[in-house]
Amino acid sequence: MLEKNSKLELNADPDMFSYEGLSENSSIYMHLTAGAAAGIMEHVITYPLDSVKTRMQIVGVNRNLVYSTISQSVSLISTTEGVRSLWRGITSMALGSGPAHALYFATYEKTKLYLSGGDETKIDPVAAGLAGGAGTIAHDILMTPFDVVKQRMQASSAAYTSSISCFKSILAKEGMMALYVSYPATLLLNLPLQIIQFALYDVFNKSLNPERAYSPLTHVTSGALSGAIAAAVTTPIDCAKTLLQTRGISEDARIRSVTGIVKPFQIIIETYGFKGLFRGILPRVLSIMPGTAISWTTYEYFKHIL
Repeated sequence: MLEKNSKLELNADPDMFSYEGLSENSSIYMHLTAGAAAGIMEHVITYPLDSVKTRMQIVGVNRNLVYSTISQSVSLISTTEGVRSLWRGITSMALGSGPAHALYFATYEKTKLYLSGGDETKIDPVAAGLAGGAGTIAHDILMTPFDVVKQRMQASSAAYTSSISCFKSILAKEGMMALYVSYPATLLLNLPLQIIQFALYDVFNKSLNPERAYSPLTHVTSGALSGAIAAAVTTPIDCAKTLLQTRGISEDARIRSVTGIVKPFQIIIETYGFKGLFRGILPRVLSIMPGTAISWTTYEYFKHIL
Protein backbone atom coordinates (compact mmCIF):
# COMPACT_ATOMS: atom_id res chain seq x y z
CA MET A 1 0.00 0.00 0.00
CA LEU A 2 2.84 2.40 0.90
CA GLU A 3 4.62 1.61 -2.36
CA LYS A 4 1.41 2.19 -4.30
CA ASN A 5 0.82 5.56 -2.60
CA SER A 6 4.40 6.59 -3.32
CA LYS A 7 3.92 5.83 -7.00
CA LEU A 8 0.74 7.84 -7.03
CA GLU A 9 2.56 10.80 -5.51
CA LEU A 10 5.40 10.57 -8.01
CA ASN A 11 3.00 10.35 -10.94
CA ALA A 12 0.66 13.02 -9.67
CA ASP A 13 -0.68 15.57 -12.09
CA PRO A 14 1.89 18.39 -12.25
CA ASP A 15 -0.95 20.91 -12.42
CA MET A 16 -1.60 20.10 -8.77
CA PHE A 17 1.61 21.96 -7.99
CA SER A 18 1.01 24.95 -10.23
CA TYR A 19 3.61 27.63 -9.55
CA GLU A 20 1.53 30.37 -11.11
CA GLY A 21 -1.29 30.43 -8.64
CA LEU A 22 -3.06 28.78 -5.78
CA SER A 23 -6.47 27.24 -6.20
CA GLU A 24 -9.64 29.12 -5.46
CA ASN A 25 -9.96 27.21 -2.18
CA SER A 26 -6.43 28.01 -1.00
CA SER A 27 -6.20 29.41 2.50
CA ILE A 28 -6.08 33.19 2.74
CA TYR A 29 -3.21 32.72 5.20
CA MET A 30 -1.07 31.28 2.41
CA HIS A 31 -1.47 34.48 0.42
CA LEU A 32 -0.86 36.60 3.52
CA THR A 33 2.32 34.75 4.46
CA ALA A 34 3.71 34.74 0.92
CA GLY A 35 2.86 38.42 0.46
CA ALA A 36 4.46 39.50 3.74
CA ALA A 37 7.68 37.63 2.95
CA ALA A 38 7.77 39.13 -0.54
CA GLY A 39 7.27 42.69 0.71
CA ILE A 40 9.97 42.55 3.35
CA MET A 41 12.50 40.92 1.00
CA GLU A 42 11.79 43.47 -1.73
CA HIS A 43 12.26 46.58 0.40
CA VAL A 44 15.16 45.52 2.62
CA ILE A 45 17.45 44.54 -0.24
CA THR A 46 16.86 47.69 -2.31
CA TYR A 47 16.50 50.19 0.55
CA PRO A 48 19.72 52.24 0.01
CA LEU A 49 18.70 52.98 -3.58
CA ASP A 50 15.29 54.11 -2.35
CA SER A 51 17.02 56.46 0.09
CA VAL A 52 19.09 57.95 -2.73
CA LYS A 53 15.94 58.42 -4.82
CA THR A 54 14.27 60.32 -1.99
CA ARG A 55 17.27 62.64 -1.55
CA MET A 56 17.30 63.40 -5.28
CA GLN A 57 13.58 64.23 -5.27
CA ILE A 58 13.22 66.36 -2.14
CA VAL A 59 12.48 70.06 -2.62
CA GLY A 60 13.30 72.82 -0.11
CA VAL A 61 15.23 70.58 2.32
CA ASN A 62 18.99 71.04 2.87
CA ARG A 63 19.30 73.56 0.04
CA ASN A 64 23.10 73.61 0.33
CA LEU A 65 23.25 69.91 -0.58
CA VAL A 66 22.46 68.92 -4.15
CA TYR A 67 21.96 65.26 -4.99
CA SER A 68 22.43 64.76 -8.72
CA THR A 69 23.54 61.18 -9.48
CA ILE A 70 23.52 57.87 -7.64
CA SER A 71 27.28 57.74 -7.08
CA GLN A 72 27.48 61.41 -6.06
CA SER A 73 24.52 61.02 -3.70
CA VAL A 74 25.93 57.90 -2.03
CA SER A 75 29.31 59.61 -1.63
CA LEU A 76 27.75 62.80 -0.25
CA ILE A 77 25.53 60.98 2.23
CA SER A 78 28.35 58.68 3.34
CA THR A 79 30.88 61.46 3.90
CA THR A 80 28.55 63.95 5.58
CA GLU A 81 26.31 61.62 7.58
CA GLY A 82 27.88 58.16 7.50
CA VAL A 83 27.00 55.06 5.50
CA ARG A 84 24.34 54.07 8.03
CA SER A 85 22.24 57.03 6.91
CA LEU A 86 21.41 55.11 3.74
CA TRP A 87 19.36 52.82 6.00
CA ARG A 88 17.56 55.52 8.00
CA GLY A 89 13.83 54.77 8.25
CA ILE A 90 14.16 51.08 7.49
CA THR A 91 12.42 50.21 10.77
CA SER A 92 9.25 51.97 9.65
CA MET A 93 9.44 50.28 6.26
CA ALA A 94 9.92 46.83 7.81
CA LEU A 95 7.02 47.28 10.22
CA GLY A 96 4.64 48.42 7.51
CA SER A 97 5.67 46.50 4.40
CA GLY A 98 5.03 43.00 5.77
CA PRO A 99 1.37 43.49 6.73
CA ALA A 100 0.72 45.84 3.79
CA HIS A 101 2.12 43.42 1.20
CA ALA A 102 0.29 40.53 2.83
CA LEU A 103 -2.98 42.42 2.38
CA TYR A 104 -1.90 43.48 -1.10
CA PHE A 105 -1.25 40.01 -2.49
CA ALA A 106 -4.23 38.44 -0.73
CA THR A 107 -6.54 41.05 -2.26
CA TYR A 108 -4.86 40.62 -5.65
CA GLU A 109 -5.29 36.83 -5.71
CA LYS A 110 -8.91 36.83 -4.59
CA THR A 111 -9.88 39.66 -6.93
CA LYS A 112 -8.10 38.02 -9.87
CA LEU A 113 -9.96 34.75 -9.31
CA TYR A 114 -13.26 36.56 -8.87
CA LEU A 115 -12.83 38.46 -12.16
CA SER A 116 -11.98 35.24 -13.98
CA GLY A 117 -14.97 33.39 -12.55
CA GLY A 118 -12.72 31.21 -10.43
CA ASP A 119 -10.98 29.75 -13.49
CA GLU A 120 -7.24 30.53 -13.59
CA THR A 121 -7.05 29.60 -17.28
CA LYS A 122 -9.32 32.57 -18.06
CA ILE A 123 -7.14 35.18 -16.31
CA ASP A 124 -6.06 37.86 -18.80
CA PRO A 125 -3.93 41.04 -18.50
CA VAL A 126 -7.04 43.16 -17.85
CA ALA A 127 -8.14 40.98 -14.92
CA ALA A 128 -4.58 40.89 -13.58
CA GLY A 129 -4.27 44.67 -13.88
CA LEU A 130 -7.61 45.38 -12.17
CA ALA A 131 -6.75 42.92 -9.41
CA GLY A 132 -3.44 44.71 -8.95
CA GLY A 133 -5.34 47.98 -8.60
CA ALA A 134 -7.64 46.52 -5.95
CA GLY A 135 -4.65 45.21 -4.05
CA THR A 136 -3.00 48.64 -4.24
CA ILE A 137 -5.97 50.44 -2.66
CA ALA A 138 -5.90 48.03 0.29
CA HIS A 139 -2.10 48.17 0.56
CA ASP A 140 -1.84 51.97 0.55
CA ILE A 141 -4.42 52.50 3.29
CA LEU A 142 -2.19 50.53 5.62
CA MET A 143 1.24 51.52 4.29
CA THR A 144 0.98 55.30 3.73
CA PRO A 145 1.70 56.40 7.35
CA PHE A 146 4.74 54.10 7.50
CA ASP A 147 5.92 55.46 4.15
CA VAL A 148 5.61 59.05 5.37
CA VAL A 149 7.77 58.26 8.38
CA LYS A 150 10.25 56.39 6.19
CA GLN A 151 10.69 59.28 3.77
CA ARG A 152 10.99 61.85 6.55
CA MET A 153 13.80 59.75 7.99
CA GLN A 154 15.43 59.35 4.58
CA ALA A 155 15.23 63.06 3.76
CA SER A 156 17.07 64.40 6.79
CA SER A 157 19.48 62.96 9.32
CA ALA A 158 19.00 65.89 11.68
CA ALA A 159 15.23 66.17 12.01
CA TYR A 160 14.50 62.86 13.81
CA THR A 161 16.48 60.38 15.87
CA SER A 162 14.33 57.31 15.18
CA SER A 163 11.22 56.17 13.34
CA ILE A 164 9.23 56.22 16.58
CA SER A 165 10.31 59.77 17.44
CA CYS A 166 9.48 60.81 13.88
CA PHE A 167 5.99 59.33 14.16
CA LYS A 168 5.37 61.04 17.50
CA SER A 169 6.70 64.37 16.20
CA ILE A 170 4.44 64.30 13.14
CA LEU A 171 1.38 63.58 15.29
CA ALA A 172 2.26 66.28 17.83
CA LYS A 173 3.17 69.05 15.37
CA GLU A 174 1.09 68.31 12.29
CA GLY A 175 -1.68 65.97 13.38
CA MET A 176 -2.95 62.65 12.05
CA MET A 177 -3.83 64.13 8.66
CA ALA A 178 -0.12 64.67 7.92
CA LEU A 179 0.27 60.90 7.81
CA TYR A 180 -2.36 60.70 5.07
CA VAL A 181 -1.90 64.01 3.20
CA SER A 182 -0.10 62.07 0.47
CA TYR A 183 -2.68 59.27 0.22
CA PRO A 184 -4.42 60.69 -2.90
CA ALA A 185 -1.02 61.17 -4.56
CA THR A 186 0.04 57.71 -3.41
CA LEU A 187 -3.03 56.17 -5.03
CA LEU A 188 -2.49 58.28 -8.14
CA LEU A 189 1.04 56.87 -8.24
CA ASN A 190 0.51 53.27 -7.20
CA LEU A 191 -2.70 52.49 -9.07
CA PRO A 192 -1.18 53.02 -12.53
CA LEU A 193 2.14 51.64 -11.31
CA GLN A 194 0.63 48.37 -10.12
CA ILE A 195 -1.92 48.04 -12.91
CA ILE A 196 0.86 48.46 -15.48
CA GLN A 197 3.19 46.17 -13.54
CA PHE A 198 0.67 43.37 -12.97
CA ALA A 199 -0.64 43.50 -16.53
CA LEU A 200 2.88 43.47 -18.02
CA TYR A 201 3.95 40.74 -15.60
CA ASP A 202 1.12 38.57 -16.87
CA VAL A 203 2.05 39.32 -20.50
CA PHE A 204 5.77 38.61 -20.02
CA ASN A 205 5.01 35.54 -17.93
CA LYS A 206 2.77 34.00 -20.59
CA SER A 207 5.20 34.89 -23.39
CA LEU A 208 8.28 33.49 -21.66
CA ASN A 209 6.56 30.48 -20.11
CA PRO A 210 3.41 29.49 -22.07
CA GLU A 211 3.19 26.16 -20.22
CA ARG A 212 2.98 28.03 -16.87
CA ALA A 213 5.48 25.52 -15.48
CA TYR A 214 7.64 25.98 -12.40
CA SER A 215 10.26 28.47 -13.63
CA PRO A 216 11.86 30.92 -11.16
CA LEU A 217 13.88 32.49 -13.98
CA THR A 218 10.65 33.41 -15.73
CA HIS A 219 9.33 35.16 -12.63
CA VAL A 220 12.59 37.02 -12.06
CA THR A 221 12.68 38.26 -15.65
CA SER A 222 8.97 39.08 -15.87
CA GLY A 223 9.01 40.87 -12.53
CA ALA A 224 12.10 42.91 -13.39
CA LEU A 225 10.86 44.02 -16.82
CA SER A 226 7.35 44.90 -15.69
CA GLY A 227 8.64 46.75 -12.62
CA ALA A 228 11.20 48.78 -14.58
CA ILE A 229 8.69 49.98 -17.17
CA ALA A 230 6.04 50.82 -14.59
CA ALA A 231 8.56 52.67 -12.40
CA ALA A 232 9.88 54.81 -15.25
CA VAL A 233 6.52 56.05 -16.52
CA THR A 234 5.20 56.92 -13.03
CA THR A 235 8.27 58.85 -11.79
CA PRO A 236 6.62 62.32 -12.04
CA ILE A 237 3.86 61.25 -9.64
CA ASP A 238 6.47 59.80 -7.30
CA CYS A 239 8.25 63.16 -7.21
CA ALA A 240 4.99 64.87 -6.20
CA LYS A 241 4.38 62.25 -3.51
CA THR A 242 7.87 62.76 -2.08
CA LEU A 243 7.28 66.52 -1.83
CA LEU A 244 4.04 65.96 0.08
CA GLN A 245 5.54 63.39 2.45
CA THR A 246 8.59 65.52 3.29
CA ARG A 247 6.82 68.87 3.44
CA GLY A 248 7.03 69.03 7.24
CA ILE A 249 10.84 69.40 7.22
CA SER A 250 11.02 71.82 4.27
CA GLU A 251 12.69 75.22 4.67
CA ASP A 252 10.07 76.70 2.31
CA ALA A 253 6.87 77.89 4.03
CA ARG A 254 4.91 77.36 0.80
CA ILE A 255 5.92 73.69 0.69
CA ARG A 256 5.15 73.15 4.39
CA SER A 257 1.51 74.08 3.78
CA VAL A 258 1.03 72.42 0.40
CA THR A 259 -1.83 69.97 -0.11
CA GLY A 260 -3.59 68.38 -3.04
CA ILE A 261 -2.23 66.89 -6.23
CA VAL A 262 -1.68 69.81 -8.63
CA LYS A 263 0.40 72.17 -6.44
CA PRO A 264 3.32 69.76 -5.88
CA PHE A 265 3.77 69.44 -9.66
CA GLN A 266 3.76 73.25 -10.02
CA ILE A 267 6.39 73.70 -7.30
CA ILE A 268 8.66 71.03 -8.78
CA ILE A 269 8.44 72.56 -12.26
CA GLU A 270 9.09 76.07 -10.88
CA THR A 271 12.13 74.79 -8.98
CA TYR A 272 13.75 72.39 -11.46
CA GLY A 273 11.83 72.81 -14.71
CA PHE A 274 9.94 69.95 -16.38
CA LYS A 275 13.01 67.73 -16.07
CA GLY A 276 12.48 67.96 -12.30
CA LEU A 277 9.52 65.63 -12.67
CA PHE A 278 11.98 62.87 -13.53
CA ARG A 279 14.52 63.48 -10.79
CA GLY A 280 15.49 60.19 -9.22
CA ILE A 281 14.25 58.11 -12.16
CA LEU A 282 17.41 55.98 -12.36
CA PRO A 283 17.60 54.95 -8.66
CA ARG A 284 13.82 54.50 -8.73
CA VAL A 285 14.01 52.10 -11.68
CA LEU A 286 17.11 50.37 -10.29
CA SER A 287 15.41 49.83 -6.93
CA ILE A 288 11.99 48.80 -8.22
CA MET A 289 13.35 46.56 -11.00
CA PRO A 290 15.15 44.08 -8.70
CA GLY A 291 12.53 44.79 -6.04
CA THR A 292 9.66 43.52 -8.17
CA ALA A 293 11.79 40.61 -9.37
CA ILE A 294 12.54 39.66 -5.76
CA SER A 295 8.97 40.27 -4.67
CA TRP A 296 7.36 38.13 -7.38
CA THR A 297 9.92 35.34 -7.08
CA THR A 298 9.64 35.24 -3.28
CA TYR A 299 5.86 35.38 -3.43
CA GLU A 300 5.55 32.61 -6.00
CA TYR A 301 8.10 30.48 -4.15
CA PHE A 302 6.22 30.73 -0.87
CA LYS A 303 2.95 29.97 -2.61
CA HIS A 304 4.61 26.90 -4.11
CA ILE A 305 6.05 25.50 -0.86
CA LEU A 306 2.95 26.36 1.15
